[in-house]
Amino acid sequence: MKITFCGAAQTVTGSQHFVEENGRRVLLDCGLYQGRRDESRRRNRHFHFDPRRLDCVLLSHAHIDHSGNLPTLVAAGFRGPIHCTGPTAEIARELLRDSAHIQAEDVHFLNKHKRRRGEPIIAPLYSEDDVRRTLSLLRPHPYHRAFELEGHIEITFLEAGHVLGSSLVRLDVNGRASRPRRLLFTGDLGRPHQPLLRDPEAVTGIDILISESTYGDRPHKEFGDLKERLREILQRAVVRKAKIIIPAFSLGRIQTVVYHMNQLFAEGRLPRIPVFVDSPLGSRVTEVYRKHADVLDSKVAEELRTDDDVFDFDGLSYVASVEESKALNVREGPFVVIAASGMCEAGRVLHHLRNSVGDPRNTVLITSYQAPDTLGRRIAEKTPRVRILDDWFDLRAEVEVMEGFSSHAGRDEFEAWFRATGGGIEHAFLVHGELPVMEALAPLLQPYVKNPVKIPAMYETVEV
Repeated sequence: MKITFCGAAQTVTGSQHFVEENGRRVLLDCGLYQGRRDESRRRNRHFHFDPRRLDCVLLSHAHIDHSGNLPTLVAAGFRGPIHCTGPTAEIARELLRDSAHIQAEDVHFLNKHKRRRGEPIIAPLYSEDDVRRTLSLLRPHPYHRAFELEGHIEITFLEAGHVLGSSLVRLDVNGRASRPRRLLFTGDLGRPHQPLLRDPEAVTGIDILISESTYGDRPHKEFGDLKERLREILQRAVVRKAKIIIPAFSLGRIQTVVYHMNQLFAEGRLPRIPVFVDSPLGSRVTEVYRKHADVLDSKVAEELRTDDDVFDFDGLSYVASVEESKALNVREGPFVVIAASGMCEAGRVLHHLRNSVGDPRNTVLITSYQAPDTLGRRIAEKTPRVRILDDWFDLRAEVEVMEGFSSHAGRDEFEAWFRATGGGIEHAFLVHGELPVMEALAPLLQPYVKNPVKIPAMYETVEV
């Protein structure tokens, strides 16, 4: 078996791993790389393999850094099936359509500035037609129900506990070896006991492990502590009559933040502050969550006995139109805006930030990992001046970082999951993390692996 690490190798975004076995060519994820604009466009446009010769894609979940470059793959000639869970297929339909729309809007906005400056204009990575062709290739599967690829490879999706529909991807290969070999790709490994989602499953009998490592060097705070801190930040905004801007991924983070606020409301502890979810995509993804309550955590089912909708409460509004969104930019505080994108690289959140970061009364609340060279990372690091939609602004707003909201496993949760594998892993590879983080996580994984844990470089090929 040959594995080439074509993305998320010593970096966090752009998940993409090319597996060759028994004459089959399989791609694990096809995500967008996010970072400096020019570098991102170069990486996302060029593949390290021939897309026309791929047999299939196995998609762990719908987050854009795992699914967002699928239309580029299709535009380059890929015509095979894209296998995933049912909820992932539904959410990917929404996220990819939105990705094409946002690209077109942002390119239009940027090109106006470029024409004024006499700079070359740019084109979107892919079109809505590319997205339509991509969606026609989605093939949904239930959890735990194995299916076969030609070449004696059996695929099973298991619960990853990261976002709705997320999966651990298990490949059981009956090849030239004397016994079947098992490759497990974690996608993004979730956390046990987190709100809304079922716990990630333990998997044994692994021969080859490809594991993410995003937060592998640090523990997370307990969810109860996070909810109390969120309440304090909301209360402070009420006193200041200020705005809170929460950049959030439309898949996972918006639902989690709203769910916590709903709990505060149910407990009578939510400050009286209007909350706006300014993400039509986030609203549509929330509908998918409502539809698939059967694959959410059992606690949600208990709450639904007394709460008709865990994603709604008095004072919460889901913003639909552009006009409603623009009106928030001139509205007086206090209020909260939760808007995409999570790393502040596109979408409506950029306009809210433009109109908010200069006021020291306001707060930008970062609730998720921010990749290097993204606007979100610069805000999280409290860079004094930030560039938003090609204009510069002083960052005077207060910045709060609450990484504990993350749905990625932390150090202790990784260690527990590694232990639950039972050990005996032949080869293990750490991906989807910054290098210092992976170097800190590797010793926790090593006791369960026969050979040295590897941290592959971008485009490195290994044979196992």
